[in-house]
Amino acid sequence: MNTYTLAAPPLRGLQDALWAAVTARDERGAADLLFAALDEGIDAETVLLDVIAPVQARVGAEWAANRLSVAQEHAASAIAERVIAALAHRRPVMPATPLGRVTVACVDQEWHVLPARLLAEVLTLRGWQVDFLGAQVPTPHLIAHLHTYGADVVALSSSIPTRLPAAHAAITACQAVGVPVLAGGAAFGPAGRYARRLGADAWAPDARAAARRIADGVAIPAMAVGRQQIDDLPHLDDQEYTLVVRSRPQLVREVLAQLESRFPASAAYTEQQREHTAQDVSHIVEHLGVALYMDDDDLFAGFLTWTGGILGARGVPAVSLRPVLDVLGTELKDFPRSTRLIDQAQAALDALLAPAGRTSGASDDRCDQSALLPDS
Repeated sequence: MNTYTLAAPPLRGLQDALWAAVTARDERGAADLLFAALDEGIDAETVLLDVIAPVQARVGAEWAANRLSVAQEHAASAIAERVIAALAHRRPVMPATPLGRVTVACVDQEWHVLPARLLAEVLTLRGWQVDFLGAQVPTPHLIAHLHTYGADVVALSSSIPTRLPAAHAAITACQAVGVPVLAGGAAFGPAGRYARRLGADAWAPDARAAARRIADGVAIPAMAVGRQQIDDLPHLDDQEYTLVVRSRPQLVREVLAQLESRFPASAAYTEQQREHTAQDVSHIVEHLGVALYMDDDDLFAGFLTWTGGILGARGVPAVSLRPVLDVLGTELKDFPRSTRLIDQAQAALDALLAPAGRTSGASDDRCDQSALLPDS
């Protein structure tokens, strides 16, 4: 086992030392480092939010830059989760009378559990009774829990935008049984704009802000009780979202059928690469679907430009995204909102490629990676 020591300034030194431990897959070293920090007087909340959380953000950034593999990212995240669990057993004695009861859960199909886990630990440290339900909690199970145990508020976490329809269902279901919802996580967009659009009672950008907001009190407006999802998003009445989501398998097949003629480099793909590409195209269509759900141009365009950056870090030409958008545009030409979203994404992709001197008709045969998009 390696030995890690504190450095000045203390928090940056702790972050660097924890980074060294998790990237070396040294769980014991990571735990010993943080236990030592607690023994030296650094409070547990600081360790959680100013040491572990920034290191995990760095893990994600290094994966995006292709300096950590998927396996390395998963290993580092697993160590962080186990260390947080170990730290929980060293927390101070809680007050006999808690401040109230909070249920913390990730929305259905949301596996990025660490932000929710950090919030649960912070709320516990601050004196709340917390029911932490963990990752990907189906809405019926969440509501059954609330019926059985009750809660003053549900803190609902989601990191991936494609989970927004599930988050919307959970928000309205919790409110229907009289429990307000505080939303948090990257899925809810810049400044929480999607949380507001989905009718959440509150939003917070991080665990400290969430704890403060819960302490101030979160209530359901009278008009929220009995609200239906379409009341928040009346554009869903045009059925584009439903039709595109149901057509995803056919859309993926059509993109793949035309990919080789539109992007010649794909002709050399192995069978495994083709399977990965099919999964990746499916993710693109899935993000188009959620952008339709939210009727938000930036959501789909932002995903395409982010994906272009991920591709570039892996030596895959971002221009490979153009044929996907071209085929989708042709297939969905009779869907006005889909057409608008695809056009906006194409413009954003063109802007991304412009600094490299590419034009809309450019092609690039330098594609030696495993698929159109990387695994994540």
